[in-house]
Amino acid sequence: MQLIFEKTKRGSKGYTLPGLAVPHKVAVIPEKYCRREKTKLPELSEVDVVRHFTELATMNYHIDKGFYPLGSCTMKYNPKIGESIATFEGFRDIHPLQPIQTVQGALKIIYELEQLLAEIGGMYAVSLQPAAGAHGELTGLLITRAYFNKKGERRQKILIPDSAHGTNPASSIIAGFEVIEVKSNAKGLVDIESLDRLMNTDVAALMLTVPNTLGLFESEIERISQIVHGRGGLLYLDGANLNAFLGIVTPGAMGFDIVHFNLHKTFGTPHGAGGPGGGGIGVKKQLEPFLPIPRVIKKGELFELTTEAPDSIGHIHTFYGNFGVVVKAYAYIRMLGAAGLKRVAENAIINANYLMNLLKEYYDLPYEGPCMHEFVISCDRQKALGVRGLDVAKRLLDFEFHPPTIYFPLIVHEAFMIEPTETESKETLDKFFTAMKKIAEEAKSSPDIPKGAPYKTPVRRLDEVKAARSLDVSFYS
Repeated sequence: MQLIFEKTKRGSKGYTLPGLAVPHKVAVIPEKYCRREKTKLPELSEVDVVRHFTELATMNYHIDKGFYPLGSCTMKYNPKIGESIATFEGFRDIHPLQPIQTVQGALKIIYELEQLLAEIGGMYAVSLQPAAGAHGELTGLLITRAYFNKKGERRQKILIPDSAHGTNPASSIIAGFEVIEVKSNAKGLVDIESLDRLMNTDVAALMLTVPNTLGLFESEIERISQIVHGRGGLLYLDGANLNAFLGIVTPGAMGFDIVHFNLHKTFGTPHGAGGPGGGGIGVKKQLEPFLPIPRVIKKGELFELTTEAPDSIGHIHTFYGNFGVVVKAYAYIRMLGAAGLKRVAENAIINANYLMNLLKEYYDLPYEGPCMHEFVISCDRQKALGVRGLDVAKRLLDFEFHPPTIYFPLIVHEAFMIEPTETESKETLDKFFTAMKKIAEEAKSSPDIPKGAPYKTPVRRLDEVKAARSLDVSFYS
């Protein structure tokens, strides 16, 4: 496909400007502001511009176009009704500096969603200010630090499993903590002996993802909670995988003191392209005084924003979070109800286990047993034949599937991390399996085919090292 600069036709234009309404005797633009040479903009008619960008749009891969099994990211199809509701005039056109009495509906939604999430998470209180999951992590860690400072305890360490999301250690360091790694055991779960040895009065919290990035439930979560709490620490849940147990169990019941909610992954906002997001943070009662301000409170029948919280960590976002995401999450939860949220988890679990059991005959499964919402296979078997996980991922593009997350978590060689999500049909999963089976067979009989893939994409395989080191996003060098 040609670049728009290559389609230019001298003299073509897609606009008509009215004549000047000022005398020509005086220069409209002072000479010192005028260009010395013409701009290098393409010249095309309106219809050519529209067709060019429409053609580009159809080349993009997106969730409305196909299956997006990106493990750890929950790239599911979200109901379009949420997008419609978020653009209602009363939501779309309000401004955060309006008088408080004119935004009562918006404050009510924030207030009620915080209560709903508190119930879902088994928490005492929730703040919706954080703008994304990692921002929620940072907020939770700042709350953790403030909590121990208030108690007069100088705890400087955070424990994080070796299978954790990369944002966990990053958020911990930004919050001023030292990160200590907790090893996984042979089952892919937290090694209890390692945790028991590392957990002491220098440790502020254990950050835990449940289910973990292998898609496995921490079956010894009660023992983990006892160890952490027994030595005065807090238990933090990275809520990225919350769709795996919605309506089945709450983080609070598992012993978690803090949890962040990825509204953009779990509750109805399309995830990807850098946003928008929502990383609401929930806490148990002893941590509620440290939540960020302002807080939405209800006085009689009216809602207000208050900053009266002397122990608060303060502002962590401009105004009050990403409100459009809040609206969509509220609509999603109210639409599904408790029974619907439980079906979300059940379908996520069924889809993942169905696909895992189909694929384990053709790819290595490093950790046996049932998974939750996602699973990790290994391409070690294919690598022994000269075909890497990257080659398998590139070949999937020819079957019109977006590849899963590869080479993560790091504790699995040639990792392929697959999350079917709850919104995909059996027919879609069967087609994906057929493609993966075909690639496994090619690795045996014709390894050069996956090694040379993709073949059907607009751009063939890139030199990824060169692309990262010699980035040039301009047509004109």
